[in-house]
Amino acid sequence: MSAQKISNIENNHKRPNILFILADDQSPFDLKLYNKSSILETPVLDKLASEGMVIDGAYHMGSWTAGVCTPSRHMIMSGRTVWHIPDKPQYENKRNPYIGNINLVPADLPEHTLAEIFNRSSYKTMRTCKSNNSYTAANEKFMVNHEKICREADDENGSAWHAQQVLNYLNDRDVNNEKDPFLIYLGFSHPHDTRNGKVDLLAKYGAVNHTDINSLPPANTKQPSLPQGYLESHPFSIGGSRDENKVSGVWKNRDEQTIRNELGREFACSENIDIQIGQVLQKLDEMGELDNTYIIYTADHGIAIGRHGLQGKQNLYEHTLRVPFIVKGPGIKAGSRAQGNIYLLDVLGTLCDLANIEAPKTMESTSFKSVLEGQQTTVRDVIYGVYSNNNGTTPGIRSVRKGDWKLIKYDRLDGKVRETQLFNLKENPHELLKEHHATAVTALTGVTPSPEQVNLAGDPSYAGKLKEMEDLLLAEMRNHDDPYRLWNQPDEGLIRKGAKSKSKKKSKK
Repeated sequence: MSAQKISNIENNHKRPNILFILADDQSPFDLKLYNKSSILETPVLDKLASEGMVIDGAYHMGSWTAGVCTPSRHMIMSGRTVWHIPDKPQYENKRNPYIGNINLVPADLPEHTLAEIFNRSSYKTMRTCKSNNSYTAANEKFMVNHEKICREADDENGSAWHAQQVLNYLNDRDVNNEKDPFLIYLGFSHPHDTRNGKVDLLAKYGAVNHTDINSLPPANTKQPSLPQGYLESHPFSIGGSRDENKVSGVWKNRDEQTIRNELGREFACSENIDIQIGQVLQKLDEMGELDNTYIIYTADHGIAIGRHGLQGKQNLYEHTLRVPFIVKGPGIKAGSRAQGNIYLLDVLGTLCDLANIEAPKTMESTSFKSVLEGQQTTVRDVIYGVYSNNNGTTPGIRSVRKGDWKLIKYDRLDGKVRETQLFNLKENPHELLKEHHATAVTALTGVTPSPEQVNLAGDPSYAGKLKEMEDLLLAEMRNHDDPYRLWNQPDEGLIRKGAKSKSKKKSKK
């Protein structure tokens, strides 16, 4: 490294750089960091984790549309909760009924989003990500912004394209001897379907880019095993949810061959992302920027891919509501791990905290800087989740978690589906149901659940816990201005016109 570059670091990099990396559709259980039986190889992410912190309890909060990406990314950019964010302009108030209510969704919100906040603090901001399913008004605030949907197997139309935009940007900084700190938002279009993996990586995981709706993909011993929690169909309809039924190579098939091949494609795309991240980190190291950069790796939400008989992201099981979350940077203990209990919307408040930037008044984030620095293990006790879609599925699905206990309630298809699930996640981390105990299922998965690994909602001995969790869920729905109520809840919350926000969380400094 040249003396000039060393001088730049010492004199001009007192404020940290930020590299925020976002995968598109990735369950934490894909990664060995969260699932030791996974065969997915991600040496770059593994090294990142060994040098930083893994957060076990990271969640995306939920969605009011089947395109879960949209609200998730709006929450990341604005630091606001799920019912307090805008939609794409063409949908007006059709999906989130509060849009147009300036008390809950501020009209000037784009002025208080991620890039604009850091622009005003003399950061250089750059973004590359997929187009569509995002917060356009916030994305346009980045000084440099490259958008393209890259889900093909070649480098020009795959994950390498997004990484190359960052490499080009860093090369320009290097050549121009740029001194101001940077915030880079590196978003990938994979492993979101259609998961067109590269030939060599597909071969590694025994998968093919299947395109024939009239046949199943070939079986291959190199393919990943069926995921823990696999079912060929969900035990009851969660109707009105697309569950990715039109995806090429998958469609409505949930058989062993389809799911194992699709997991192989998922892993091929995910390993390619890992390779691309490695190139970016290598460039930062060559520039002498790496040690002064906070690096966050996460995803916009999880994904099912065969778990619970589901394929998509329109559910609130842990494999889909949770996201992977790895952070490396100054002051973070190498090889550390914490529960966290964070939402993706907390990223904005945390980045402001780490960069010593005043957080906007519109923000509802809770900074988890204290968790990263080892002062706390969690920033909240309760996690609320929502999936609602006004295409015949309102109120939809709601969940609440506190400690080891989690409740999920379904109220869909105009009352035709009304179900309750209660899980002890310490005893039943994969939220297994009685259907997972069937001989045909255990023969396929090789997993024999213990007797207590079932839905406990109907067990009289847990009636007290069920009541406690249902009361907690209602409190969380009220706290987050949830406009709907489930069948066994009071109806005082049905679309309260002119309601004022009760969520005034600020970044903890």
